[in-house]
Amino acid sequence: MAKYVLALDQGTTSSRAILFDHDGTIVGTAQHEFKQIFPTGKNGWVEHDAFEILTSQMSAAVEVMGKTGTRPRDVAALGITNQRETVVVWDRETGKPIYNAIVWQDRRTADVCARLVSEGAEETVRAKTGLRLDPYFSGTKVAWILDNVDGARAKADAGKLAFGTVDSWLVWNLTSGARHVTDRTNASRTLLYNIVEDKWDDDLLTLLNVPRSIMPDVVWSSEKLGMVTTTLGLGEIEIAGIAGDQQSALFGQLCVEPGSAKNTYGTGCFLLQHIGYDFKISDQRLLTTLACSVDRKLEYALEGSVFIGGAVVQWLRDQMKFFAKSSDVEAMAATVKNSGGVVFIPAFTGLGAPHWDPYASGTIIGLQRGTERGHIARAAVESIALQVADVQRAMNNDTPVPLKTLRVDGGAASNDMLMQFQADILGVRVERPAVVETTAMGAAYLAGIATGFWSGVEEIRKHQGIGKAFEPKADRAEMDLLIARWQEAVSRSLGWNAPR
Repeated sequence: MAKYVLALDQGTTSSRAILFDHDGTIVGTAQHEFKQIFPTGKNGWVEHDAFEILTSQMSAAVEVMGKTGTRPRDVAALGITNQRETVVVWDRETGKPIYNAIVWQDRRTADVCARLVSEGAEETVRAKTGLRLDPYFSGTKVAWILDNVDGARAKADAGKLAFGTVDSWLVWNLTSGARHVTDRTNASRTLLYNIVEDKWDDDLLTLLNVPRSIMPDVVWSSEKLGMVTTTLGLGEIEIAGIAGDQQSALFGQLCVEPGSAKNTYGTGCFLLQHIGYDFKISDQRLLTTLACSVDRKLEYALEGSVFIGGAVVQWLRDQMKFFAKSSDVEAMAATVKNSGGVVFIPAFTGLGAPHWDPYASGTIIGLQRGTERGHIARAAVESIALQVADVQRAMNNDTPVPLKTLRVDGGAASNDMLMQFQADILGVRVERPAVVETTAMGAAYLAGIATGFWSGVEEIRKHQGIGKAFEPKADRAEMDLLIARWQEAVSRSLGWNAPR
């Protein structure tokens, strides 16, 4: 009898593979980072090598199986969770990408989105997709590839190309090209999927000039899709779960009732709140997106996306050489009592919710002669929580009941200083689970439920517990002053990189 579920967690900077047992305990994990590509002279462009994504993910999967002595027959199912909105277009015959993967952070289509907004298209887009016209999403990236790679559009029109987000790319390769699919949560991030009528939308495909011939089939997040057919040591494991990383984390936290919410602290930060079975357009410039469903019903969530979360710490590590390991940021920030008046707006790729300014610029303000690296490090850590607070205030204005508890996960959630500051700035309880790998756990749960490894949500709930809770304890007036200074600094960063 199978003992484990394997989750492939394909992220923005690394690919991980995690084995979970029936109690939801991590049995083994493997992780491989891959290169971030910033084309020279192209401000705001971010790319990945799609084959490097694939090889890093497969290497991690094989490694975790080998380290734990796990055989394919020991694995009940495989679930995939992935960086969303990142685009791969490949040749159906050769299986080779025709261009690098364009990453969700990429801003190259900002001018296209601005033009479509000026033409009045955004209201229609929001009514069908719950999204805004922003280069963050997949649709304009696909069109850019078709328009800028020689012969691509002619090949697409002839049915010779395939488009997919990273989940599609992985499943295509795992099944030797037999399945070209995506799930509803990833489809809902493309600007091309009607989340009210549950279909690829012809009006949207026409608007963005994307041919239907390249689109994947859409499946449920918890559904048997077929066996792995590669010969990489994974054998014939059933692929049975797919979810975009943030919806996967929402499910992994078991935020399945309206009003429950989580925030994931990864490369970016993503706050999602389940709102039930009825589609609602945000009045506060948030997104409405599809949540995972094991009942095969459309379920919705409000989302606020912060583009640079934990990546601000990577920037201090890699570009500024402040420290050798990301985990060292907490110790450096602790060398000072506060940020010393320094405010750090990490708008390296513009600002997401609720500002939605692709031309905002990274800004450090409040520098003095006495400013130390510790002040900048602390301001960077605080910037993550302050961006989340911006999103939460907007979400409270969109929903009838203000948030009382925030569940947290992701790499930066292990930073106690950040979590306490988050509780203080929000004024609500922050709960960190015992296992913070809830993105991978969500994919495992979805695959395990589809194959009967778990009977459903209620069985899974028995295994979950709170690892640590953070209660707000700072002076409220002091926090309000910090928020006011933050908002003033944000206003100064807006539009800085706009074309002149």
